[in-house]
Amino acid sequence: MTTPLTDTVLVLGGTGTTGSRVVAGLRAAGVPARAAGRRTEPPFDWTDPGTWDAVLDGVGRMYLLLPDDVDLPAGFLERAAAAGVHRVVLHSDRAVDLMDVTRLQEAERAVRASGLGWTVIRPDWFAQNFETFFRDAVLEGELALPVGDARQGFVDAQDIADVAVRALTTDDHVGEVLELTGPQALSFAEAADVVGAAAGRTVRFDGTPEAYRAAMGAAGLPLEVVEELVTRFGAVAAAGDTTPTGTVERVLGRPARSLARYAQEAAARGVWA
Repeated sequence: MTTPLTDTVLVLGGTGTTGSRVVAGLRAAGVPARAAGRRTEPPFDWTDPGTWDAVLDGVGRMYLLLPDDVDLPAGFLERAAAAGVHRVVLHSDRAVDLMDVTRLQEAERAVRASGLGWTVIRPDWFAQNFETFFRDAVLEGELALPVGDARQGFVDAQDIADVAVRALTTDDHVGEVLELTGPQALSFAEAADVVGAAAGRTVRFDGTPEAYRAAMGAAGLPLEVVEELVTRFGAVAAAGDTTPTGTVERVLGRPARSLARYAQEAAARGVWA
């Protein structure tokens, strides 16, 4: 069953890696989409309830992506429902329980209890992390992350966005938690080789806590923050290899994009030039 596409869809986080792709996908499908963030017009600020009503006005559905280290504010979902929102797709994380990401666990509980039609999307590691968080490491040829040699399900942000668009514009996935991976599980060392080959660079990976502590210490991250991250990433290492879920393929009816394809396209865009 298809939801009427006359509703305006609010995309919170609509200028970021995934949100911008959600906005583009909705508009390409002829669906009215409103990107919202601090620099949009009207502006939206999670910490300022005075900015909420203007972006919620006339909205029927909502893609909800919280910034890092921001909790879902009490009363926001109630305000959205009062404004006419009836569907919410929450962008969470596949490691939400494994890494004990409290703010996202609480957001998932709130969405389920909201009375709105809901879908939770839980992506694995973004392929695009290699052009954002890990870009400097790629350029320097040294990437450290304390996850050992456990294989991960690197997923392309375009696939995440396409799944989100499907969840926002159909009734097919209401009440579902969609765990998204790419088509193949790769260790970070293998992923670094894939990215390095596309970028024409050698990228060495070190999955030990010691190397991560040294890298983060050199970057000026406080010791207590580093140790918390070592503990959380350690849970990923201890969990072992990921098994690709096939959810992207099931939802979209096409193959998921591989990390190699992403890396080749990113290199062609000059990401690591």
